Amino acid sequence: MDTNVILLLLLVPLIGSLVNVFFGKKLGNGSGIIATVAVLISFIISLLAFIQVNSTKQPIEIELFEWMALANFNVTFGFLLDQLSLLWLLFVTGIGTLIHWYSTNYMKNDENYGKFFAYLNLFIFFMIVLVTGSNLLITFIGWEGVGLCSYLLIGFWHKNQSYNDAAKKAFIMNRIGDLGFLVGVFILAFLFQSLDYMTIKEALMHGTNHQINTWIGWAALALFIGAVGKSAQIPLYTWLPDAMAGPTPVSALIHAATMVTAGIFLITRLNFVFDLAPHIQNIIAIVGAVTSLFAATIGLVQTDIKKVLAYSTVSQLGLMFMAVGFGAYEIAVFHVVTHAFFKACLFLGSGSVIHAMGGEQDMRNMGGLKKFMPATYATFLLATIAISGFPPFSGFFSKDEILLTAFSHNPVLYVIGSIASIMTAFYMFRLLYLTFFKNFRGTQEQKNHLHESPAAITVPLWILGILSVVGGAISLPGNSWLNSYLEPIIVNSANAHPHVLGTTEYILMAIAVIGACIGLFIAYSKYIKKGELPPADEQMTGFHKVLYNKYYIDEIYMKVIVKPIYALAVFFRDVVEVVLSEAIYGLGKIADGLSLQGKKAQNGNIGLYLFAFVFGICLMLYYLFIAR
Repeated sequence: MDTNVILLLLLVPLIGSLVNVFFGKKLGNGSGIIATVAVLISFIISLLAFIQVNSTKQPIEIELFEWMALANFNVTFGFLLDQLSLLWLLFVTGIGTLIHWYSTNYMKNDENYGKFFAYLNLFIFFMIVLVTGSNLLITFIGWEGVGLCSYLLIGFWHKNQSYNDAAKKAFIMNRIGDLGFLVGVFILAFLFQSLDYMTIKEALMHGTNHQINTWIGWAALALFIGAVGKSAQIPLYTWLPDAMAGPTPVSALIHAATMVTAGIFLITRLNFVFDLAPHIQNIIAIVGAVTSLFAATIGLVQTDIKKVLAYSTVSQLGLMFMAVGFGAYEIAVFHVVTHAFFKACLFLGSGSVIHAMGGEQDMRNMGGLKKFMPATYATFLLATIAISGFPPFSGFFSKDEILLTAFSHNPVLYVIGSIASIMTAFYMFRLLYLTFFKNFRGTQEQKNHLHESPAAITVPLWILGILSVVGGAISLPGNSWLNSYLEPIIVNSANAHPHVLGTTEYILMAIAVIGACIGLFIAYSKYIKKGELPPADEQMTGFHKVLYNKYYIDEIYMKVIVKPIYALAVFFRDVVEVVLSEAIYGLGKIADGLSLQGKKAQNGNIGLYLFAFVFGICLMLYYLFIAR
């Protein structure tokens, strides 16, 4: 494929962003059309590149120029379109196009309509850079770029201070992880005198020694910390639920389908590095499993429709990290793809509900929307079934593969993942029942304005809903197209669970389905049969209150980390800075005093000058001829 075409894939979203920055207000609704077409063009080029690479099995490499050259170390400014990057490009630009289309209606009355699409296009540009970079520095440019765009989009409605706080929180917590990313980059640069993915891979294929393996372990740990920040794992997960402050299309695009999967992408891209650090892989698997269960428990009692989906995202990302921790990179990527379909559908569906409810997000004030919003309900139902893991929907196949792999590697983590999956089925059907079933619990004014969303909103929902159903076909047991497609990327693909079904596998699949049914029936019994409703905030007690308040983790972070840092800052401001300022000011006063005395000698008295001159000559002669 021609280099100019690939550059067009990269630059069209950037051009769309710049057009909307400078001309967005003049273009009006046209800014949304320009932004959507820009991402659509990138999707079409990605699809053509995917077809080429899938048929030739050869990646597309572009080297634009030499960026850095220092002794034996050099970095080129280039891009790599291989099987992994193209797969990511397809759902980033494909789902991105649908979300842009959806946003043309959802945001049509916003006073900063053009600015919103400028930010959204800029995010797509940086995400493309992230997944197509041929080396770690190019990836880091995209990595930081999506972090910046996340900050801009979360705080898009900046007149609300709490939204600004959420944006700053996301930005700062991502910077913590990014420091780990940079440390990992420095270690790999030191070991291989290169940051190019293919160069590092080839070097490792020729063998390593014990010392290099030790350093690779540290590099893997540092890079994992970077992935933890971007993909919202314990302990750097608290920014993601707060990120729901942004407009719903932002939640769907950035925090469900694309940016939060960057950590999985990075680890999969560097699978040949992580395979040499099995102890780090164990840590990854444990962190992923614990995060999955931890976030699922919080999701059980949330009443904000977007917060439930946010904690669901954290939980599902935990399952993906558990898979990559077992070395089952293909399976993690499989769940990334299916999750992108059903979670984007769920977020956009929640946006349709919020749009119809006039901005209401509390499920306690919803109910009975099924008859008012049949298309939104139908697509939401499809995505709910998919994420809950019912066959033959997409989530069943990807989640089942993760649990099968966990069972063969670590039964304890398998149990944790299974419990988290049961909870997923419960809180997702709880959300469905509270939102769409029984009688409407909102105000009469809200009821009078209930209506199905227009086609610009419902058509993307239907497309994503259908993909939530059929998306699992890319990796069916015994016939996995995805595994063979990713074979050139994954060095030790044998680590993944083999797609050979026996009695044990069928039993585990049945257990997974029974678990999903248990979650469904508990939700049905509580919220449909018994007609229960979540209690008001002030009526919550005991462990229910602890879960609703998210284990008070934010409050703990505030007391243990934030307030001590504030206190230290105050100490430096009021004590250290004052002492330093006074010390420097004192030195200045001494110099000033000496200068005042010196100025007194400059009085125009020639006799005094001659005396000083003679006295100085005498001192010099004394030193030269007598003192020595």
